[in-house]
Amino acid sequence: MGDNVVEVRGLWTVFGDLVVHRDLELSIRRGEVLSLVGGSGTGKTVLLRQILGLERPYRGSVQVFDVPIHDCDVRLFKKIRKRWGVLFQHGALYSALSVFDNVAMPLRELHAFDEDFIRDIVMLKLDAVGIDKRHEETMPADLSGGMVKRVALARALVLEPELVFLDEPTAGLDPDRSEGFVKLIRELHRQLTFTVSDRIAVLADQKVVVCGDLREVVAYDHPFIRNFFLGERGQRALSAVPALHAG
Repeated sequence: MGDNVVEVRGLWTVFGDLVVHRDLELSIRRGEVLSLVGGSGTGKTVLLRQILGLERPYRGSVQVFDVPIHDCDVRLFKKIRKRWGVLFQHGALYSALSVFDNVAMPLRELHAFDEDFIRDIVMLKLDAVGIDKRHEETMPADLSGGMVKRVALARALVLEPELVFLDEPTAGLDPDRSEGFVKLIRELHRQLTFTVSDRIAVLADQKVVVCGDLREVVAYDHPFIRNFFLGERGQRALSAVPALHAG
């Protein structure tokens, strides 16, 4: 595996007569932040689910931490799964559990810690994502969209994972809350000594058409890239990079 924690090779995704991915290649390096962007229907979430072992590709291989996710035994898969955290697109909080219990669940499932330790860890993670302790007994239905994202992020981080997957973390948020959540993620990454995003992979034409830093991606001539990075949010991202101008 070397420096790569995720290796996707020759991956095909097929639904009936529809080919979503064709010979897709992607790697994620240890210690980096990689953002996967693509238009609607390009299969970003499907690819994430395949990397997580929740869906099996039609063809090709996925290795995480040097383990073939779709061909390993159940015990090994469960062991590997504990090394990553996931923030799903809509948070995926358990509606019948409070904020505290949602974040505590991964710890409790290990049957290895007492409740005092679990409480300390949960409150630490809630504080890290900006959730005040007065909300620990709040139910998901009573949370704003931004708070749901933050609680879900706390749960994704509660086991101190080596690898974190964020599925469209700002989806469904208004612009102000979206920017705030991105700032939160950036600050958490700074605490872990890396920044948002080291590389960007662009999913189009049934494959990853380019993967590199922002300058390399913007320099790649493709209709989706031009449209994506010339939009308002794309222009803000470009303006944050010194000596990089679109046009």
